[in-house]
Amino acid sequence: MTVYFIGAGPGDPELITVKGQRLIRQCPVIIYAGSLVPAAVLAGHQAVTLLNSAELHLEQIVDAMREAHRQGQDVARVHSGDPSLYGAIGEQIAHLRRHGIPYQIIPGVTATAASAALLGCELTLPGVAQTVILTRYGDRSPMPEGERLADLARHGCTLAIHLGVKHLTHIVAELLPHYGAHCPVAVVHRASWPDQDWVLGTLESISAQVAQKGFRRTALILVGHVLGDTPFSESALYRASHAHLFRP
Repeated sequence: MTVYFIGAGPGDPELITVKGQRLIRQCPVIIYAGSLVPAAVLAGHQAVTLLNSAELHLEQIVDAMREAHRQGQDVARVHSGDPSLYGAIGEQIAHLRRHGIPYQIIPGVTATAASAALLGCELTLPGVAQTVILTRYGDRSPMPEGERLADLARHGCTLAIHLGVKHLTHIVAELLPHYGAHCPVAVVHRASWPDQDWVLGTLESISAQVAQKGFRRTALILVGHVLGDTPFSESALYRASHAHLFRP
């Protein structure tokens, strides 16, 4: 018996991995992350037990996993996006280890990747940004020392900020000294879902644009000059003069 932490992807049911889809259709027990997982992702399942974890606290979730283990049943623990990013799987894994229950993590497509695809952009451009920082805005849960937004912004790289759209004005204030008023910003609401929407502006304009759209949750903030028309160097990888193992 194994508990499979499965990344369902950002919303589009076709963006789940083949392995994740197969396990969902095979496992007799499914525990899924409520409205964050589209119903289409669970289509074709043969589970005898189907639980919405949004209605459960941690101990109830663990109890369900322990009961499945007692009965020798595999569990598909379905999370949105990729479970290793803000999936709250660490605490579940700690309990599984304590009880000697085997588990595996099946990665999924992230909201960051889906947002970049929607915007038609590359998040790492030579000479502009070669680093992407995935972070969140620290509100009720404080950020560790050195990971506050202002600390990360000093790098000037591409930022993907989760769980922060309600605090956009505060985010803009922290980023302005490091990126400048004209730095491009995109806010993507429910990337890859049927009702996906987005705005592309600058640090100077983005708050008004988002207020007009009414985005309040399930939105990702992308910040960086890669989102604009900043000139960049071509990659050496495909340069005619660049030799490598497969192209002498």
